[in-house]
Amino acid sequence: MLGIHTQRAMLVLGLVSIPVSVIWAYTGQLLLVFGQDPEISAEAGLYAQWMTPSIFAYGLLICLIKFLQTQNVAFPMMLSTGVTTLLHLFVCWVLVSKSGLGSRGAALANALSYWINLFLLALYIKLSPSCKRTWTGFSREALHDIPSFVKVAIPAASMVW
Repeated sequence: MLGIHTQRAMLVLGLVSIPVSVIWAYTGQLLLVFGQDPEISAEAGLYAQWMTPSIFAYGLLICLIKFLQTQNVAFPMMLSTGVTTLLHLFVCWVLVSKSGLGSRGAALANALSYWINLFLLALYIKLSPSCKRTWTGFSREALHDIPSFVKVAIPAASMVW
């Protein structure tokens, strides 16, 4: 059931990421409405737009991290985070300094790092014998009882916010 619940969470967060990404597209305008400096609002809006791909990766990444935490599997997460961090330093340097993208490159580097970390954890879950009993592949059962899941997920997410 752990794998089923994780898949359900991935589905729900993936769907929630769609409207969140649309809202992020208007970050600059929203900041202006709240009285922020126009120049800062424009730059923040541009940064948010370039961060949009990270929304989808971050939601899925959190699901996989929680999946592994419930099984007390810490080493793969530390290894994945360490590898991602080292790659992030290089990618960030290239995208910010060398490419001339500036803050857009920083946002893109963050998005790439989330996707790399997600890929590494997914690879571990797929190949590791320690996850064989809890992750048996994607199941249609994850599509069942989504409303009950959302009833619990909304208050839980509110506590984190």
